[in-house]
Amino acid sequence: MLQPPYIRYDQLYVYYLDKRKLPTFSDPDLIGTWIEDETAILFFHRPKERLIDRLCNDCGATIVYQADLNYQDWEAGVEITSFATRYLAVRPIWEEEPAPDPARRTIVLDPSVIFGSGFHATTRLCLETLETVFFESGERIRSVLDLGTGTGLLAIAAARLGVERVTALDNNPLAVDVARRNVELNGCAAQVDVRCHDLQNSLPEMNYDLVITNLYKGLLLQLFENPGFWQPRLFMVSGFIPGMEPDLLAALPAGGVRMLLRANREQWRLWLLEKRRTEHEQS
Repeated sequence: MLQPPYIRYDQLYVYYLDKRKLPTFSDPDLIGTWIEDETAILFFHRPKERLIDRLCNDCGATIVYQADLNYQDWEAGVEITSFATRYLAVRPIWEEEPAPDPARRTIVLDPSVIFGSGFHATTRLCLETLETVFFESGERIRSVLDLGTGTGLLAIAAARLGVERVTALDNNPLAVDVARRNVELNGCAAQVDVRCHDLQNSLPEMNYDLVITNLYKGLLLQLFENPGFWQPRLFMVSGFIPGMEPDLLAALPAGGVRMLLRANREQWRLWLLEKRRTEHEQS
């Protein structure tokens, strides 16, 4: 995350270590530590060879890989800049606040080095679909569960659009820290609860009106196969490309859900699904 004196991301210095548990340390140039399996990935604004050597000596870790790269390269060439949907205006924290737009609700975001920074095509597709659900579908959405929240953008957007209770989950501790900071930046702490949770190990409590799953195919398939996943009324599913659709469609519960919307942006797809109510639920 951005800490003084830094006001934006430029060059990233990245170190992959083969241990996830490192000695406690502080450094003014640290952006964050990404934990993935048994690997710790450290991001800095400046080169840190001496610090990394000391950490390795203290805990017996080895540098697996290191690189320095431009921030936009880390973001897969996506330019991190302001954009607007019909009802929302999103800007990175380093851009100046524009003149107020009465037609849109503002979200300011520190994307940090989290995958799915919030400026990706799938995220914009989700934002546009959220707006459709809230303002055009006639549905009353009081609660939202955001699975794999990343920067927290979709959870914050739901709060900005009027949802009373939002729970945002991610298995990455750095993503949780970044999302919590973004929630605070946007004054949404009373509505949005960010937690660390690994969906591969267990399902969270699922009593929500709408579940957002902007995830990868393997995890979507795992969720689809769990009957407990299909408790909510509405599901927004994204994070996949056309070639993945047949397998995902085949994994949907037969007769259990119906497709309300099938949308696309660039090469990415999104479904809005509704749980079919049983005769008991209808009565």
